[in-house]
Amino acid sequence: MPDETPEKPEHPYPRHWEADVVASDGGIVHLRPISPDDADALLYFHSKLSDRTRYLRYFGPYPRISPRDLERFTVVDHRTRVAFLALLGDEIVAVGRYEGITANGGAAASQGAGTEEPVTNAEVAFVVRDDHQSRGLGSILLEHLAAAARENGLSRFEAEVLVENHAMVRVFREAGYGVKRAFAEGVLHLEFDIDPTEKSIAVRDSREQAAEARSVANLLHPTSVAVIGASADETKIGHAVLLNLLAAGFTGPVYPVNPEARSVRGIRAYPSVIDIPDEVDLAVVAVPAANIDEVMDSCLAKGVKVLVVISSGFADAGGGGTVAERRLVAEARAHGMRVVGPNALGVANPDPAVRLNATLAPNLPGPGRTGFFCQSGALGTAILASARSRGLGLSSFVSAGNRADVSGNDLMQYWQTDPATDQVLLYLETFGNPRKFARVARRLARTKPVVAVKSGRHTGPLPSLASVSAPIDESSVQALFEQSGVIRVQTLPQLFDTALLLAYQPLPAGRRVAVVGNSTALNLLVTDGLLDEGLELAGDPVDVGTQAPPEAFAAAVRASLTSPDAPDALIAVFVPPVAVEGTAHAKALRDAAEGAGIPVIAVFLAAEGIPAELAVVQPDGTPGRGSVPSYASPERATAALSRVTRYAEWRDTPVGEFVVPEGIDTDRARRLVEGFGSGTEQVLSDSEAVELLACYGLDVITFRRVSGVDAAIAAAEEVGYPVVLKATGDRWRHRGDFVGVRLDLGSPDALRAAHAELSRVTGSDEVYVQRMAPKGTSCKIEITDDPSFGSVLAFGLSGMATELLDDRAYRVLPMSTEDAKRVIRSPRAAPLLTGYRGSDPVDTGALEDVVLRVGRIVEDIPQVRSLALDPVLASPDGAFVTGARVTVGPPPSRRDTGPRRLG
Repeated sequence: MPDETPEKPEHPYPRHWEADVVASDGGIVHLRPISPDDADALLYFHSKLSDRTRYLRYFGPYPRISPRDLERFTVVDHRTRVAFLALLGDEIVAVGRYEGITANGGAAASQGAGTEEPVTNAEVAFVVRDDHQSRGLGSILLEHLAAAARENGLSRFEAEVLVENHAMVRVFREAGYGVKRAFAEGVLHLEFDIDPTEKSIAVRDSREQAAEARSVANLLHPTSVAVIGASADETKIGHAVLLNLLAAGFTGPVYPVNPEARSVRGIRAYPSVIDIPDEVDLAVVAVPAANIDEVMDSCLAKGVKVLVVISSGFADAGGGGTVAERRLVAEARAHGMRVVGPNALGVANPDPAVRLNATLAPNLPGPGRTGFFCQSGALGTAILASARSRGLGLSSFVSAGNRADVSGNDLMQYWQTDPATDQVLLYLETFGNPRKFARVARRLARTKPVVAVKSGRHTGPLPSLASVSAPIDESSVQALFEQSGVIRVQTLPQLFDTALLLAYQPLPAGRRVAVVGNSTALNLLVTDGLLDEGLELAGDPVDVGTQAPPEAFAAAVRASLTSPDAPDALIAVFVPPVAVEGTAHAKALRDAAEGAGIPVIAVFLAAEGIPAELAVVQPDGTPGRGSVPSYASPERATAALSRVTRYAEWRDTPVGEFVVPEGIDTDRARRLVEGFGSGTEQVLSDSEAVELLACYGLDVITFRRVSGVDAAIAAAEEVGYPVVLKATGDRWRHRGDFVGVRLDLGSPDALRAAHAELSRVTGSDEVYVQRMAPKGTSCKIEITDDPSFGSVLAFGLSGMATELLDDRAYRVLPMSTEDAKRVIRSPRAAPLLTGYRGSDPVDTGALEDVVLRVGRIVEDIPQVRSLALDPVLASPDGAFVTGARVTVGPPPSRRDTGPRRLG
């Protein structure tokens, strides 16, 4: 420990380092930098440590903190000396710090104006209060300290740890960094670089998933529930929630809370949550928003784990309601509590071991293997009724309302490892953290299908939600879903059509579909639907005739399933003739489809969902795997099968690698951007843009910007004929009709004539003279800044038709090698790159390389706010950049790019 008394800090308090983080037990801690005002709290924290913990941290008894040490601990400069506190309420439960080390091994003083010796290494240490150990707080502190150190230009941590301090050694060993160790006299000396590695990122994400899943498990598996605002008045929502909890047969105790009643519906009521004699895991709040502060105080004092706020009147009401909602969440998180809502329908877990219905919906679907997250409380009851009527069972249901805290991201983290959930349904109005959604959904969809409805495609979020979510461009949303493997549907009926197929039938292995029916006309409609959806027929449709008995119908289905040219899926069509019921035919189809190994679906007109005759009934009476979903029209059946087929293809596609292309000089690029100055948004000059792109291996075809024909001829001699002449004004350079460009000029005379013509058209004699690139297909690669995602890459072929039809493909950054392959093959005009009508295919590998390098620039240099390469000429010889435009500015706030945090 250094002996010097620290100087007063010269750097402002870094508020952006503050974070709410989920611990490994599902509870929340608040992290923030230390300040001198924390001296008393730090003394109290130290007094709560056991002798053993103090010995392991300080290598000796250290019973009390001296005034001199207390000042050194609490007065930091937030650069070379940083400390984080982990707080629960007002109490410190853990402390982590690093102190810079100079090149000669001494401690760095506060890095103010007089500091001469640069600091790149720091010694790191942390200590956790005994009653909060084993919650993963050491790992959390290490992540946030490393992020702060990287921001301050440090690159390496060192630590001195007693060999017997197994918990601390494990934190460093399991963090995912390449740790070097040295041992001497019972002390381990550890050193490691703190730049994120593939392993450290994987460790971070895995721990985040486990912790957030645990926090949702606390919500969906409570052992006791309190209903605050429980009422005997049937017009009150507190009555509905209590009634539904009791009717569902919740397996734990239910405690009504009503200060004005001794009992509610025959159950003893309590004046306050504090008066309940036992622990309370989940509290459902059904009191007016004006009373929420009193409720919060009692729940915090009681130690309630999760709050479900049914009440409205918060952000949904605007004005002061938004402030009240933020205060509610801040208070809850500060004390380790999660919040669902406000304005939520509630939460449900139909599992027979739980039987939780803490919602306003009186009738839930039966138990199943589908998890459902719904943002809208108003639609929640209708959604649950639709699932019930169609025979779709649920593993869990959460309606988040205003989504002030618990979000769809949290639920996806839970469902990823929930053994009771096989597929996930989402009804979304906004995204809380789209970058995290992309990361979590992509990982989840690799093992479990995710089907989503995103409302507001044309209007954006409702005013009540605008305060918590920035509007997202529709192309960005579509790119997000495609890249993440999410099956996007436009309506709730489409959501359930797709969900039924996923819930009860296997995924198809290909696009070939057999059709068996008793109606030629309907067989034709199914055929048209399949071809419209891009699916293929596996042989001619089989028509068994309108009078075919059930046995003949089943025999035709079996024959198709077992034919040598077996299909990847089968659609069975049945139209009941006059006075003939379809019950026997339905049972015959179900029996014929049993064990088929491919998806079998039915079009039994006027029947949808899982009719009893098509269900494979489980012991509890609910439909199980192998049940045959029925659709009321051929179009709905083929559309659902098409969505599931595309998802199966996505899941079979390799994830790709997140590579760093060769020949990149990130340090030089960062120095360049700092030299350009990015305090305000500005467009880089041509030379600045070329220099920055060169750091990423992107060479722009040699050009000169000149005025006058004589200078143009001299420039052409310098760059080498043939050349292209371009107007300098943006309105001319990138027009699809090429009016501002003259190509393939091979002599001074040709250049002189072209210059005269361009000058006449544009009114300016200033031009670009550029060496002619190999002829190829003109493409445009562009990065645009999205307020939520940070950056989205767009790719398309150049030309007026492309611009008019917006024929571009989009991908959210970061991009994998597989993303790069898909993005250049996704536009409708993409066949022009791969040999359309006998033309030579371009070097798509070179084009993919350009896309990856462009994406890497923006990921590494967040000051790059937009970037366009236009045109990029793709040819069999490679991809050649002929024009570039780069805008830099203050870096955006990018959530989900650093250490773990909620929100």
